Amino acid sequence: MVEKGRSEVLRVPYVPAVGGELLEVVTFGDLRRRMARLGVGRRTERPEFHLLLHVSSGGMLHTVDFREYAVSAGSWLWVRPGQVQRFGDLSGVDGSLVLFRDEALDRSSVSVTGMGDPFGRTLWTPDTDSSTAAARALDHLYAEFESLPRDSAVRRPVLQHLLAALLLRLTDPGGQVGTAATSEHSEPFLAFRRRVEASFAHHRDVGYYARELGYSPRTLRRATIAAAGMGAKEFIDRRVVLEAKRLLTHEDQPVEQIASRLGFPDTSNFVKYFAHRTSTTPAAFRARSRGRDSAPGAQGRDDGTP
Repeated sequence: MVEKGRSEVLRVPYVPAVGGELLEVVTFGDLRRRMARLGVGRRTERPEFHLLLHVSSGGMLHTVDFREYAVSAGSWLWVRPGQVQRFGDLSGVDGSLVLFRDEALDRSSVSVTGMGDPFGRTLWTPDTDSSTAAARALDHLYAEFESLPRDSAVRRPVLQHLLAALLLRLTDPGGQVGTAATSEHSEPFLAFRRRVEASFAHHRDVGYYARELGYSPRTLRRATIAAAGMGAKEFIDRRVVLEAKRLLTHEDQPVEQIASRLGFPDTSNFVKYFAHRTSTTPAAFRARSRGRDSAPGAQGRDDGTP
C-alpha cells in the first residue's frame, strides 16, 4: 500500500500482506510485480520501516539519502525508517528483500546489530564466509515465512529469531570487507553523535554540545575527525543539510516553514547556509530532485550524508 501526497515523493507505510506481521520477505520478482500493479516506477520514497535488500545475481543502483550505491551480487543494502530512497533499474537483478518494523527484534539484538542507529551502515559487503552464512540465514527466513501457517502460534517468534540470526550474521564486524576499527568510535564521538541527532534542529554550535556532554570542543573535534573523517562543526552541518534535503524533497511546505523547522527564524540565513554547503539554493534543489524523479533512468550523485 502506498500513500501519495501532493509532492513527488511517495510515503510508504508498513502495511504487510497479512495484518499484524512484523516482517515480510519478498523476491525482486515479487517487488517488480507489486510496483507494476501499483503503477509505481522509479520514484523517490520515504519508507516508515526497515528495508534490507540482498542481491544474489546481477546488479543495481540504489539511492539512499541522496547518495547512490552500486549494489552488486553478494552485497546487502539496509535502508532505515525515515531515510529517503530511490530504486534504480530492477530489470536485471535477482535477490530478496526483507521489510520489517523496529519491533521485529528483541532489545539485545537491536543493540548488537545497531538497528537503532540512524547513522548505521547502508551498504554491506561481507567476506565470502559471512556472505554465505547471511545468504543461508535469509533462505531459512524466507522458507519459514512462506511455509509456516499464518495462524500458527510459533510463526511470529520463529520469524523474529530468524531475522535476528540474519542481522547478527550480516553485521558481525569480523566478517565485513573494509569495516573501520571499532576503536575509532570512541565514547565522546558516540555521545556527540547521539546528542546531535536529538538537537541538530535547535543547536549548530560545537560549544553547546561540549557543555552538554562535559567534553572540551577540542576533544569533540578530535573524536569526530577520528571516527567520521570530518570536524565536529562539519558533522553538525551535514546532518542539518541532510534533513533539509529530506524535507525539501519529501514535504510540500514552503522554504520558510522548513527553515523554521530546522531552527532558522530568518529564511534568508537558511538559504545562505544551505547554498554555502551545497552550491545550490533550497528551491533549486527541490526542483532538481523532483524533476530527476520524472526522468527515466536518471541518477543523482548528491551525497549529503553525515
